[in-house]
Parts: sequence; structure tokens; C-alpha cells
Amino acid sequence: MTILEIFYDWFLIHGVKVVAVFAVAWLVNKFGKKIIEKIIRRVVKVDKETEDYKEEEKRENTLIKIFNSSLNFIVWMMAFLVVLPEFGINATPFLAGAGVLGLVIGMGSKDLIADFLSGLFIILENQYRIDDAVKIAGIEGTVKDMNFRRTVLLDKEGTVHYIPNGQIKITSNKSERKFSE
Repeated sequence: MTILEIFYDWFLIHGVKVVAVFAVAWLVNKFGKKIIEKIIRRVVKVDKETEDYKEEEKRENTLIKIFNSSLNFIVWMMAFLVVLPEFGINATPFLAGAGVLGLVIGMGSKDLIADFLSGLFIILENQYRIDDAVKIAGIEGTVKDMNFRRTVLLDKEGTVHYIPNGQIKITSNKSERKFSE
């Protein structure tokens, strides 16, 4: 049996599967990116009439880029793991290593996860908004920016404070707002 015959036999048995997996991964990636873009553009809804629509457009594009790169990584990593057995390589050690790596990353990022969860509840409970006068973590100031991870305060002296949401235990909102139970 010649090398060409061996390669031909391997390609008919395994090569077709490899090509099919990569073709499906490419299609999922291509259509997934279009779906992500449509969903984000619908959810964010940039109003071209407002003053800061350029900033919202930047935010939209940033979110699209982040989700697309995440999709790209996940799809190609899965495709790679699926085709490894076709080359006679056991994928189990890679999956076990990925599980251990995920555990290490999870343990290391517990503060980051706490920040995101706290930020989610701050926003959902409407505890404070941008431009509210507040006292957070012993610092009085005006909320200049906030997201799921952190709150930015500007105090009376002009100092900017970045407070991770996971460290916020007590919040005092000094802005005039109606209290609703």
C-alpha cells in the first residue's frame, strides 16, 4: 500500500469528518456573529437625535466585538476538540486541563463575580443613578459613572473615586427622589 493510498483511505474515513466539522464551525461563527449584532443593536437602540449617540454607538460596537470574539473562541475550541480523535489524539486530557483551569480562574475571579452581581442588584433595585448625590463606602460625592463592575464618584474636592460594587455595603442616596416601597 502506497502513502497516497493510505492518505486517501484516511481522508475518506476521517478527513471528511474534519472538513465537515470545520465547515459547520465556520457557518456557526458567521451566522452567530450576525445574530449577535442584530440582538445588540435592538437591545441598545442608539437614538441619533441625542447628544451622546456617538458614545452609545461606541458602546454598541464594543459589546458586539466582545460577544463576537467570545463566540469565535468557543466555536473554534469546540471544533478543535471534536476533530482531535480523528487524528488519534485523546481529547480527555485537554478537557480535564480546561476544567482545572476553569476552577482556578473561577477561584481567582470571585471578587470580580461579586462586583458584577452587586452591580446587577444596584441597577435592578435603582439604588442610585448617574448624577445622584450619594455616600458610598464612606465617600460623599456625585455618581459620574456606573456599570456592573464599579461605581465612579466625584467628591467636592474634585477627586475621582472608583469603587468596586462588591465592596459597597451601605449606600446613602441624598438626591431628592420619591421613596417607593
